[in-house]
Amino acid sequence: MFSRWNPPNPYHAVSYEREVPPLPARLVVRDDHAASLVRRNQSPDIGFHWSVNPYRGCTHACAYCYARRTHEYLDLGAGTDFERVILVKRDAAALLRAHLDKPSWQGEELNLSGVTDCYQPLERRYRLTRAVLEVCVAYRNPVSIITRSPLVVRDLDLLTELAAHHAVRVQVSIPLLDAAVARALEPGTAPPAARLRTLATLSAAGIPVGVSLAPIIPGLNDHDIAPTLDAAHAAGARWAWMSLLRLPGSVEDVFVARLRQALPGRAEAVLDRLRRARGGALTDNRFGERMKGHDAVWALTEQVFARETARRGMDLPRHHVGPSPFRRPGAGVQLGLW
Repeated sequence: MFSRWNPPNPYHAVSYEREVPPLPARLVVRDDHAASLVRRNQSPDIGFHWSVNPYRGCTHACAYCYARRTHEYLDLGAGTDFERVILVKRDAAALLRAHLDKPSWQGEELNLSGVTDCYQPLERRYRLTRAVLEVCVAYRNPVSIITRSPLVVRDLDLLTELAAHHAVRVQVSIPLLDAAVARALEPGTAPPAARLRTLATLSAAGIPVGVSLAPIIPGLNDHDIAPTLDAAHAAGARWAWMSLLRLPGSVEDVFVARLRQALPGRAEAVLDRLRRARGGALTDNRFGERMKGHDAVWALTEQVFARETARRGMDLPRHHVGPSPFRRPGAGVQLGLW
């Protein structure tokens, strides 16, 4: 059972501290009556233009997730609230159809998901991601998926249909190869070995797959770059990417608290390494700099990553460029470029 704890919400005028232990945090599912589903990314730090998020909040409970702050916009907390209060968009498929039917839409790639994992455990029940993929199949709209969940293989039938039109890429996130460390900082996720098996299953089915090592946490997982790439390449990953840990706002409080609690013998060395990478701060909120480091050690990390991906032939571009297979059902006409 999770103990309920959230850092102070910066949008609240008043915060308070409990004098007694907090009540256990129970899973709460709420309907999210969004007006639209597709969101445009304005940040140069994020590697996609359009995102689709069937869920808000994530029971994977990754301590470092930069999306935790989005729960504060909902009058909730970035700590346990993000992990246990999950919003579901039951009409996600209908909203997506409405968007793809707009004359202005030209079949650009959609990223599932930019805020939370579209294959988190609740997807087994609500099947919202599958419904979204069914719409993408009908419209042949290109999709890029990033997930940490083996549940993605449930939808191999839809993924293979998209792959037949060169309209899908799946990226499996494996930042922590050490199972014990992953369990400490990503308690709700599948173990790294299960994610590698997921990569292998997708690759064997002909789905283009890559691996994400993001975030790199200096002093914690930077020494695992080569073995992670080895394992991912053996499983069929064609490309790889990474970025430096980002801790915006109260995400810093969540990460530091979890790190010190779960890995007390390593916590201060990790935080020191991160501060050195960013000139004394744990994070940098400037656009274009939020996922970068600037010290000599981080520069060496980037060199190691570039060398190791090139040696395995995994330095392919993350993004496919070419004509979009998009067409509205019944139209039979290819539209646009992506």
